[in-house]
Amino acid sequence: MEWLVSSIGAGLVMLTLRDLFHTLWHPTHHGGLSRLVMTAMWRLARRSRSRRRVVGLVGPLAMVTVVCMWAFTIVIGWAIVYWPHMPDAFAFSPGSEAAQEPALLDSLYLSLVTVATLGLGDIAPGDGWLRVVSPLEALVGFVLLTATVSWVLEVYPALTRRRVLAIRLALLRDSDPAPEQIDCTAGALLLDGLATEVVRVRIDYTQYAEAYYFHDGEDRSSLASTVGFAVTLARRGQASQRPDVRLAGDLLAGALNDFAELLDERFLHTGGTTTEVFAAYAADHGRDLAKP
Repeated sequence: MEWLVSSIGAGLVMLTLRDLFHTLWHPTHHGGLSRLVMTAMWRLARRSRSRRRVVGLVGPLAMVTVVCMWAFTIVIGWAIVYWPHMPDAFAFSPGSEAAQEPALLDSLYLSLVTVATLGLGDIAPGDGWLRVVSPLEALVGFVLLTATVSWVLEVYPALTRRRVLAIRLALLRDSDPAPEQIDCTAGALLLDGLATEVVRVRIDYTQYAEAYYFHDGEDRSSLASTVGFAVTLARRGQASQRPDVRLAGDLLAGALNDFAELLDERFLHTGGTTTEVFAAYAADHGRDLAKP
């Protein structure tokens, strides 16, 4: 029975590590606990009366919530591993009253101290296998801290790339280039550059799906609001008389279609055309899509 309880705790830890691994290093379209938390918080924020203010906090709060969830389940999981063997399989420092406390409380205390790598030493594992397992928890705690820092440092550059593309499209929309300005070598380079940036954002959404749940503030920095003009530019390029411009227009149109397919598959589930998906994307972020 003791080993069955410990196995349940070990299983909880493994599930948490699996979710951490799939969220940070090997994202899949199936999602996990972290994706469920972020999606639930996003939907709740969209239904709030103070939607604009609340939605802006969803991304950062969701990341904090997910990290706390990981830490909590790891601490609980390891406490369950220790619990059936407490206090017989552990050594207590002289004068410590920890052995007089409930076994579950001591297990939680030991797990929390170990995962935080504090190493207070008033409770130490005595059995051989526990002396191996306990340092492993400290190692997992270090991995969790490192992964959290890496996650933040990777997500925010992705947000920057998305917002740079949005502002560039907003500036192009304001200048509204004439057909003859697109129908030239500079126009081909412009469309090709936009296609490259769209592909980068598409890859960012594949690798860091949580970036979707970050609000972009003003309309000019929101890709959900400005991506419609990229469709307009792609159509102008495809209608050009120059083959290099038509090729660049096709590349941009293909990149936009691929991006829309990813958005629909992972987040929106409309089953519609590229334009319909982008309209749903804008609506989901509380924006009005620029008409292509």
